[in-house]
Amino acid sequence: MAEGSLHVVLVEPEIHWNTGNTGRTCLGAGATLHLVEPLGFSLEAKQVRRAGLDYWPRVPVETWPDWDRLEATLPAMGEPFFISPEPQRTIWDVRYPARTVLVFGRETAGLPDWLRERYQEQLVSIPMHDEGLRSLNLSTAVGITLYEVLRQRRF
Repeated sequence: MAEGSLHVVLVEPEIHWNTGNTGRTCLGAGATLHLVEPLGFSLEAKQVRRAGLDYWPRVPVETWPDWDRLEATLPAMGEPFFISPEPQRTIWDVRYPARTVLVFGRETAGLPDWLRERYQEQLVSIPMHDEGLRSLNLSTAVGITLYEVLRQRRF
């Protein structure tokens, strides 16, 4: 992979297998997974390990007690992009910098309103053919976006 850093942030994830699948994808992509509490499950749950397969112990994971603690480190991590369904700017319209942070919200509610308002200039969407479709599965959305960054870097 090209020089730089790549981070995936899940803000208050609720479903263990999405987190396990995301962790496995991060491992394959060379990205660090960040989990912002509260989590809707225990990281010790066998379902997380099952979704992450035997790779889970190798997944680079950092857990944060709240958004404020993670946000304080964002400048050192890279430029953040917040994935949400409403912006006109898509993941294909962005030229991702060497240090990129991809931020995703909860499965049932997405990113909180206050976070979307605070970072409205960094919001991007995943293009979808059916305009009535509200969202994709979280781990699918992470994979699509993460590999767009890698495609641009020619991984």
